[in-house]
Amino acid sequence: MFYSISGKMGARAEGFAVVHAAGLGFKLRASRATLKALPPQGSDATLFTHLYVREDIFDLYGFATEAELGFFEMLIGVSGIGPKSALAILDIAPLTELKAAIKEGRPDLLTRATGVGRKTAERVIVELRGRVDSATSGLTVEKMETDADLIEALSSLGYRREEARAALLRVDAKLRGVEERLKAALAVLSASGRK
Repeated sequence: MFYSISGKMGARAEGFAVVHAAGLGFKLRASRATLKALPPQGSDATLFTHLYVREDIFDLYGFATEAELGFFEMLIGVSGIGPKSALAILDIAPLTELKAAIKEGRPDLLTRATGVGRKTAERVIVELRGRVDSATSGLTVEKMETDADLIEALSSLGYRREEARAALLRVDAKLRGVEERLKAALAVLSASGRK
């Protein structure tokens, strides 16, 4: 019904943002990646949307890119995956990494999403494996595994998982080794004034 919405960026909070258009404030549930990509309040913004309607639920979901919207719609097409689970999956890693995890048949990487168990992750892989494309899936999955270990290491040092994940996103993707990526992540966290 709605494909996109354009207007002025309003408030944003954990899990949603508001876009003002045609005299209305539209509350759009969104992934962390989308919320991060949104412009400052008062700026022009466009989000690609999905309207989710069930019995007494009428929710609008917003995405920064058409690719993210398309992936979300593929996920909710899988039995047992609702929009909340789909957003939780989108929150665990960038889209390229999620596609690689599916292509490589790695349910353990998808179960990091809140509310997604092993059987559900396996179902996602079975149903979507042939529908996602990822030319460098092997390397991408290797990086995901390394980063998962690094998030554990950083959280044992007292960092919150979310700030550890954010720091790793700022580390140069060309750095592959665990030690190199850990040093770079600690430098990012140090520069941000944490610890």
